[in-house]
Amino acid sequence: MSVIERPTLDVERIRQDFPILAAKARGHDLVYLDSAATSQKPSAVIEAIHRYYAEQNSNVHRGLYELSELATEKYEAARATVRSFIHASDSHEIVFVRGATEGINLVAQTFGRATLKAGDQVLITAMEHHSNIVPWQMLCAEKGALLKVVPISDSGELLLDEYARLLTPRTRIAALAHVSNALGTINPVREMIEMAHSVGAKVLIDGAQAVPHLPVDVQDLDCDFYVFSGHKVCGPTGIGVLYGKAEILEAMPPYQGGGDMILSVTFEKTTYNRPPYKFEAGTPHIEGAIGLAAALTYLEGVGMAAIAAYEKDLTAYGAERLIEVPGLRLIGTARNKAAVLSFVLEGVHPHDIGTLLDRQGIAIRAGHHCAQPVMERFGVPATARASLSFYNTPEELDRLQEALCKVNEVFGR
Repeated sequence: MSVIERPTLDVERIRQDFPILAAKARGHDLVYLDSAATSQKPSAVIEAIHRYYAEQNSNVHRGLYELSELATEKYEAARATVRSFIHASDSHEIVFVRGATEGINLVAQTFGRATLKAGDQVLITAMEHHSNIVPWQMLCAEKGALLKVVPISDSGELLLDEYARLLTPRTRIAALAHVSNALGTINPVREMIEMAHSVGAKVLIDGAQAVPHLPVDVQDLDCDFYVFSGHKVCGPTGIGVLYGKAEILEAMPPYQGGGDMILSVTFEKTTYNRPPYKFEAGTPHIEGAIGLAAALTYLEGVGMAAIAAYEKDLTAYGAERLIEVPGLRLIGTARNKAAVLSFVLEGVHPHDIGTLLDRQGIAIRAGHHCAQPVMERFGVPATARASLSFYNTPEELDRLQEALCKVNEVFGR
């Protein structure tokens, strides 16, 4: 019996918007529980991309003919849609990138490289994705700076007293996950941003796992940078967003050189374009931006507050069902969690769990989830991870629980 007696969403109707959810997997009805890796796409996104190629395909910002003007209009309208969705103050604060990873690297290699000096500090947390660790390691090694790490508790929550202790006047950048991809922990980033600003540090928030699940207002958060990926928020792959405060983007050097990021070029001197174009060298991912805008418009139609409420109940229900499985231990039991259920099963490697669930039509992720320090913190080589979205149902979590019991049977439990 589902504990979600009165769902906040009409999930059965929503599921009809996602063609792939009607698919079969290994002869079973597909149960897709890997949305933290990549989300499924509604028909509105698929149709928007098809329409672009069938009716609007042209390059942007260059042509003086109608088709190019139309493509440019759609591309820049997509930027305005993103601005509205995350409540930025101006569309010029929205830079299109390939994903959250490129957004972080862009900030590290432009703002970070121009700002950091020997002896300065970059502060991250012990629950970061590799994409918010490695770029800062590289930069600190280059500049002679120090990388400091905020520890986490046994439940997977940040130790805020340690965060406060690690913040010093030498902290130049704090790069923080809004939501952990491996644990599901929702961090108190608004408070953490305010604390970092009190010592003069700038703050980048990795929102790849937050934007699909929570309403995000970058002005309310007062972050200096915010990044997220399109493919995790029902949009296409290869597109993402870097938000930056206008005055900071203006002062930053370019990330790459080429066409469209310039105002004029001579062999003696190049004059750069204004943000965001200064950071978008070459032909952009036009259909990606258009598809992302369609995805965000779709999510706004569903309602982010309703999505957050439904997924909170669904995650709680899933946790209750999973702990009924003999030998199962949840990894990440923070009080405030998004739609991630990571676990280990006594005597069974997570890869074997993933393989056996696949035979029953259930798609989960098994491994270190690009968060190896998290695995080390909890003393496990890997976890199995069921990550949820608003198109999942309690009945699918029932199937997961039953399938895990069958895994135990295979291993003689």
